Amino acid sequence: MADRARARRLAKRISTIVASAIEYEIKDPRLAGVTITDAKVTADLHDATLYYTVLGRTLDDEPDYAGAAMALERANGVLRTKVGAGTGVKFTPTLTFVRDTVPDVAHRMEELLARARQADADLARVRQGAKPAGDAQPYRVVGDNGDTSLTHELGATNTDEQDSGDRDRDD
Repeated sequence: MADRARARRLAKRISTIVASAIEYEIKDPRLAGVTITDAKVTADLHDATLYYTVLGRTLDDEPDYAGAAMALERANGVLRTKVGAGTGVKFTPTLTFVRDTVPDVAHRMEELLARARQADADLARVRQGAKPAGDAQPYRVVGDNGDTSLTHELGATNTDEQDSGDRDRDD
């Protein structure tokens, strides 16, 4: 078994080799918008999982996820050969490609946050002209004549009358 640091270094090296090969050496047009985002290697260094994203040809075009997946599977043998030559390990890891959904989830979260901000702005706009349903000050306060009120019962101290506790209790 290899240590975790070696597996991380190998994963980084594999992602660099595969990304370079996709960009410069493999001439499949379906791989034009493919970007390798992450790589993970098992502890025994026999299996490597590469995460990828696909960009559309323009900002308005929908990415061709199925075409990119087929192109990556078709180029798997060539990519594994390049990885074996570039890493120099005894056993070249098998390559598995998984579409990275983190950008899609992040985009969905941004949409949800924008909707929440809009709802907050709408609520603030409605609240501006609103009046309270009851009194403007719903809690009783100590009046000018020193009468006891709810604020005294909740813990506010009245200077005229100190709380004596249970010692003056008449049970």
